[in-house]
Amino acid sequence: WGAAPAPRIAPGHNPPERMPPGTTTPAAGGTGAMPLRPLPLRPLPLRRPLLLAIGSSTGGPQALFTLALGLGRDLAVPIVLTQHMPPAFTAILAEHITRVGGPPCAEARDGELLRPGAIHLAPGDRHLLIHHEAGAFRARLSLDAPENYCRPAVDPMLRTATRAADGRILVVMLTGMGHDGLDGTRSVIDGGGAALAQDEATSVVWGMPGAIARAGLCHAVLPLDQLAPHIRQILRGGVA
Repeated sequence: WGAAPAPRIAPGHNPPERMPPGTTTPAAGGTGAMPLRPLPLRPLPLRRPLLLAIGSSTGGPQALFTLALGLGRDLAVPIVLTQHMPPAFTAILAEHITRVGGPPCAEARDGELLRPGAIHLAPGDRHLLIHHEAGAFRARLSLDAPENYCRPAVDPMLRTATRAADGRILVVMLTGMGHDGLDGTRSVIDGGGAALAQDEATSVVWGMPGAIARAGLCHAVLPLDQLAPHIRQILRGGVA
């Protein structure tokens, strides 16, 4: 669940090898002469998001600490998070996310109300599903079969969140192996939501974020240290 830590990047620091947002890097082992191809990006929807949904896997814990610190404790929407991780470790992860000074984080409990400004983390071995009941968002935990070989998985969280919030979701896909979250992000976009992806240069593995970026589902593809300011701007309803 993240043997290699994500690169530590000071806010505002741009290493010389970092590429501008929305570009791809040459293939590994290449000469560097290959021209950069811009990634297809989507316009930002006009509707302000009602939920922030985050997916991550390999290298995710360190990336989550950086992101949470940048988000702060005053977000006006609930945050749901699926990190590929076995039981027991998700409780430890939640404690560490809270400790770094970002939004308070805890393992989601079945039926609990999703609180604005708090991170509700999928417990190990449970899918986190989102329901809209009596005018509020609630968490539901599921032992349904693994998806993309994972439980918890990002796809069921995003699919149910799309239905619960009528598509008004902002997806943030962080470093991770595989393509979990691709189908769920597509459902968010089809429902009128938006998606951001961590860029390749700051990802330990550019699998999950790369999958949604290459599929043309993203509003922006950004270095890790630029994601939180971008998220805050979008949630305020500003043009990002």
